[in-house]
Amino acid sequence: MVLRSGKLEVRETADPVPGPGELLIRPLSAAICASDVHYMDHPNSADRFVWDADRDTVMGHEFVGEVVGHGPGCSGDIPIGARVTSLPIMIRHGEQPLIIGHNPDVPGAFGELMLVSEMMARRVPDGVPDDSVALVDAFAVGEFYVRCSGIKPGELPLVIGAGAIGLSTVAALRSRGINPIVVSDYSDDRLSYAATFGADVTVNPSSHDPYEVWRETFAANKFQTTQVIFECVGKNGLLQSTVDQCEFLARVYAAGGWYDAGTIDCTAATHKGMTIQFGGGPHPQDWYGTLEAVVDGRLDPSPSIGATIGLDEVPDAIDQVRKGQGPPRIVVHPTAS
Repeated sequence: MVLRSGKLEVRETADPVPGPGELLIRPLSAAICASDVHYMDHPNSADRFVWDADRDTVMGHEFVGEVVGHGPGCSGDIPIGARVTSLPIMIRHGEQPLIIGHNPDVPGAFGELMLVSEMMARRVPDGVPDDSVALVDAFAVGEFYVRCSGIKPGELPLVIGAGAIGLSTVAALRSRGINPIVVSDYSDDRLSYAATFGADVTVNPSSHDPYEVWRETFAANKFQTTQVIFECVGKNGLLQSTVDQCEFLARVYAAGGWYDAGTIDCTAATHKGMTIQFGGGPHPQDWYGTLEAVVDGRLDPSPSIGATIGLDEVPDAIDQVRKGQGPPRIVVHPTAS
């Protein structure tokens, strides 16, 4: 699935050749991410993305695959036939780290072959489902924000948005024994997904004010702590809405994709004494820690999967994500017949 000049098409490309310390792998499962949409729609919006409309780019940075070749200098610790996954970062001597699937020089998992750095790769034990491993990256995002929040039992979180990142946040909260968890989303289907991952109170803003529901839940549980909000949507104007409606001294973690989010009234935020933290993760400890949780069976991300597709269906699926429609996670089987 090749991106070129802003358009996607399935066609033949030259096979990638593994360089020093690189593994050649055959992708088995890959997940579509909102970052794929941001990469297409907001080129050069981040220093870590490399965009060139005149070159082929193969996206897909959430993946698991089978090793089919070794580049020069590999240790041999990961043999041919082993399944591996990796934080989507390619390490090459003399270069800044490259983001897999967001750079023409580092093809991603929406194709029949791709490359990963051996030093970043981790073997996947037998019996762990491919699709669950492909979701590690998404669930590591929620783990990062929840870890950074320092939230503890006795604090009441409000999770805004029950897409993939919202669900990963709910899962990370539940793993820490946080309850109840309040989740808001305009989609009743997505709220059902949130309940599956541990949401205790779900609210559709079209019928109830989520901030008022949070206050009612706060009072009913006799909490006496500051408000903790995880904003997992990234829609224009939503952060200002959070500033307007949050409690005094609220801690807000902006996990949404903030590429066209508008502005906020800093004076209003100052008067409320808010703390607002933007992105920066997941860090390796979050990513590989989430992988360990999936491997150990402490985390099952698979209930977030609402569709499994082939390469030909990727453009329509990405457009669904662009419109905020469809299930929280769509998984691609790039090499399936």
